[in-house]
Amino acid sequence: MELEEKPKYGEPRKHDPSFKGPVQSRGCTDILCCILFSLAILGYIAVGILAWSQGDPRKAIYPTDSRGQYCGQAGTPLENKRQLFYFNIMKCASPMVLLEFQCPTTQMCVEKCPEKFMTLVKAYSNKKDFDYYKNFCKEDVTNTMGIPEILRLGLCPAMLMPSKPFTRRCFPALGKKGGVITVGNNSHFDDGSGKMRDAKDLVDGVKNATVVIEARQVVMKIFEDYTQSWYWILIGLVIAMLLSLLFIVLLRFLAGIMVWIMIVMVILVIGYGIFHCYMEYAALKGEPGANVTLQDLGFQTDFAVYLQIRQTWLAFMIILAIVEVIIILLLIFLRKRILIAIALIKEASRAIGHVMCSLFYPLFTFLLLAVVIAYWAVTAVFLSTSNQPIYKVVNETACEHSRTVCEPANYSTSPMKAQCPDSECLFAFYGGETIYHKYLIGLQFYNVFLFFWCANFVIALGQMTLAGAFSSYYWALVKPDDMPAFPVFSSLGRSLRYHTGSLAFGSLILSMTQIIRVLLEYLDHKLKGAHNKCTKFLLCCLKCCFWCLEKCIKFLNRNAYIMVAIYGRNFCASARDAFFLLMRNMIRVAVLDKVTDFILFLGKLLIVGLVAVFAFFFFSGRVKAFEDTAPNLHYYWVPILTVAIGSYLIAHGFFSVYAMCVDTLFLCFCEDLERNDGSATRPYYMSSTLHEILWKNKAEDPSSSLQQDDEDVQMKEQHSKEEDAS
Repeated sequence: MELEEKPKYGEPRKHDPSFKGPVQSRGCTDILCCILFSLAILGYIAVGILAWSQGDPRKAIYPTDSRGQYCGQAGTPLENKRQLFYFNIMKCASPMVLLEFQCPTTQMCVEKCPEKFMTLVKAYSNKKDFDYYKNFCKEDVTNTMGIPEILRLGLCPAMLMPSKPFTRRCFPALGKKGGVITVGNNSHFDDGSGKMRDAKDLVDGVKNATVVIEARQVVMKIFEDYTQSWYWILIGLVIAMLLSLLFIVLLRFLAGIMVWIMIVMVILVIGYGIFHCYMEYAALKGEPGANVTLQDLGFQTDFAVYLQIRQTWLAFMIILAIVEVIIILLLIFLRKRILIAIALIKEASRAIGHVMCSLFYPLFTFLLLAVVIAYWAVTAVFLSTSNQPIYKVVNETACEHSRTVCEPANYSTSPMKAQCPDSECLFAFYGGETIYHKYLIGLQFYNVFLFFWCANFVIALGQMTLAGAFSSYYWALVKPDDMPAFPVFSSLGRSLRYHTGSLAFGSLILSMTQIIRVLLEYLDHKLKGAHNKCTKFLLCCLKCCFWCLEKCIKFLNRNAYIMVAIYGRNFCASARDAFFLLMRNMIRVAVLDKVTDFILFLGKLLIVGLVAVFAFFFFSGRVKAFEDTAPNLHYYWVPILTVAIGSYLIAHGFFSVYAMCVDTLFLCFCEDLERNDGSATRPYYMSSTLHEILWKNKAEDPSSSLQQDDEDVQMKEQHSKEEDAS
């Protein structure tokens, strides 16, 4: 007797009359990973406690003076002194500032930045001016001291210049007048020693702040726009939520009609976008400056400028046209499989109709993710501010102790002060040489890694919970009588009680891939200035490979969680079973499962498009009825983008339940075809509609791979029957 060759992708599942859905009698899986995850969480809590005990978020909020005190901190003598003033801002142009992040000049907290030019020599001769000048001096200065003594002890700056606060720091009020750089209204100033200096000498001291200043202006305008439009944004998000809920309800009763409406509406919305871009492009023809290229225009903080350029609208039109063509071609290519996909969506609609609480499960997932993100963010802030203040020697003349670590409390009587009389012990930065600070980078890395692990665990828990609920629907012969009373809660309880280890295992594999991608991005950022093309190419290949690997792991994990939810086996066995089942039904995966994913994506795209178009006409004032109602904004694209992104997240939250339902039902559908043959003793669990459309499709295309695949399964089942009979 010849030995039969073992199938490449495992044996198809055989009929089991006792199988009624998710296995109830199951044991704990992947216990080792469960223990490892529990220990990692305990370690994460310990890192958080350590960070909270050592960190001080005030370091990130308040500017720090030369004594290490926080400017503007409530309950301290500096509560009203919110601005940080530099004695000599020109010293901030020193290369050492970039190397050590230390500006080698005295810094002190003041109530207001100086508003006029004034030198110590001139102010000393007038009591009123000197009283104003002392607001920018140390407390030790008195009227009885002479100018040489004040300058020698470094109690006052040699001069004051008009300044403006930026991030609560006083920077010279640089401007341009007739092409000449000025400070205030003057192009020259006295540096305090009687020497006149050109205002452009200050540029190096503040040039690194100019880009930040512009960015801050943009951020402040965006913040103002949010304060003016936040309630309208909330209304837009509520509309998106209601639209998503309406689509889900309509899919429940009119799945076929709604799918075709979604397809047509998406094509029409994108088509209107192309038409609108063309009209804007044509309207700008002949307008002065409209033919300037984006490259010549450069970066502009006022983004509305880009909308006055023809090239911008041409780019939008080309992008939308490409998207439109791709969608139409995909629909033409997949037209024969859309009916089966609609039947699968109808089945998902019935499942969700019997498990309505599943629609609200994403809120629970969102709440858990919010906790994970908040814990990671707070821990990261406390870790980054857990260093100790470091003080270094700053000197005017040559000194062997320059930039040596010092103690400000006893520096005036120290040998370093005696050897370098004009030196000072000033605050430099936050750091430390203790064991804790040496391992600070490692703790930050641990914080990031556990963030990925916990976030992926929460998402995996949601996927397994929904998979268990929907599989209990599919394998119920009489629906909903054979279903559990509370399928979502029952599935959640099973997942946490028995399969925490499997969830931790799958999320650990995914987290390791994601952390490697983060490290590659960090390495790429560090090597941006490198001119080695081979290194750049290698990094690009690695990033691409790990991106693809992450997508594959997400796909395999998702299907593995479905098999764990049904059969209660460990992660590796479930992943293998899911992979073999998908490979045995490769044609169906390509033409059914992915078609439904594409249709659901079109639904999300339609909701985002409708809400975004409405937001565009409202916030841009294009509709006269809303001219008086719409808020006056700097950038009307800010609320539009916010509403569009928020709408996508809301729609994704609702449709993710549908997507998980479709994926679960699809795997159950494939197993149903392997287990049963539709006879009275082995009836299909699929709905009559899905079964009818499946066989109708096979009758219209008898040579299709779909039919051949089913015939192979039936032959195997028949062969199994004959063996049992013999």
